[in-house]
Amino acid sequence: MLRSSQPLTGPNRKRCREDEILLGTVLDEGERGFIIDTRSAQAAKQARMTGGGTEPKSSYPQWRRLHRPLERGRPLQESFIKLVEACNDTSINMDRWLSRLESCRWLSHIKAALSTACLAAQCMDREEASVLVHGAEGTDTTLLVTALAQVILDPSCRTLAGFQGLLEREWIEAGHPFHLRCARSAYSHARLKQEAPLFLLFLDCVWQLSRQFPFSLEFSECLLLTLFDNAYASAYGTFLCNNEKERCLCKVKESTHSLWAWLNQPGEKKKYLNPLYSPNALVIWPFVEPQSIQLWQGLFFRWIRSSQYLDEAWAEIQQLVEGN
Repeated sequence: MLRSSQPLTGPNRKRCREDEILLGTVLDEGERGFIIDTRSAQAAKQARMTGGGTEPKSSYPQWRRLHRPLERGRPLQESFIKLVEACNDTSINMDRWLSRLESCRWLSHIKAALSTACLAAQCMDREEASVLVHGAEGTDTTLLVTALAQVILDPSCRTLAGFQGLLEREWIEAGHPFHLRCARSAYSHARLKQEAPLFLLFLDCVWQLSRQFPFSLEFSECLLLTLFDNAYASAYGTFLCNNEKERCLCKVKESTHSLWAWLNQPGEKKKYLNPLYSPNALVIWPFVEPQSIQLWQGLFFRWIRSSQYLDEAWAEIQQLVEGN
């Protein structure tokens, strides 16, 4: 699996021989690869007017391009805000609640993300083909797809240590701009242009996987909630800045503590483990039908409904597992 930003073909359809050769070396003679573009065909075409674009078929004959549009900017942020507002409005009746849940389209974004990740995983697992994923900059929906595909395909990414490595590799080192995307919470009245809850969408998709495959992920919902909290406000430097260059300039590693070091302390680590975990070497193919996607109540209802009884149930399960 490869990831990149869009090719800069521009309106004059410029070519980059080095890029063509690079992608050509990925495939043996007679093999075909898939390019999954997370923009619509129309959006990719419009990007040519500002210097961007797509890979021309004539220059990349062994690669087949597939467009799977995923929202990444203001529409996604507005969807998040509308969902939070609906979840905090306890005065609405059932019909009104269901209408607002549907109109915010958050569950539709989850379905689209999981479906695209499944497409990438299927190309690799069933077609045994190489896959290149990109959108525009390659630091938003691109990372969403590549990270989810790896959780689906790779059992090691479903362990606590492996998942931390995945986040470090696919989100932090790959340059997801956390400082811009997670500038303010959904409760803020400010509407900053660069905000978009891509990382939250990823965590929600992983929660959907954990719900559908409760024995296959070593970590629990508590870890996902902690990651969400720390992406928006943290005492640690792990999610600071927008890319590695900024972190080096700000000397983040020298000046702050790592979230991972804290999570992996023996006393803390236990809180984030799934007591039902049983290693599963198989690919986990999620159900993506609308009725299979559920609202993440543990996150979106956490401030209006106590989780006391659920926490007590998990603690009892933990004790039973340890007793055996």
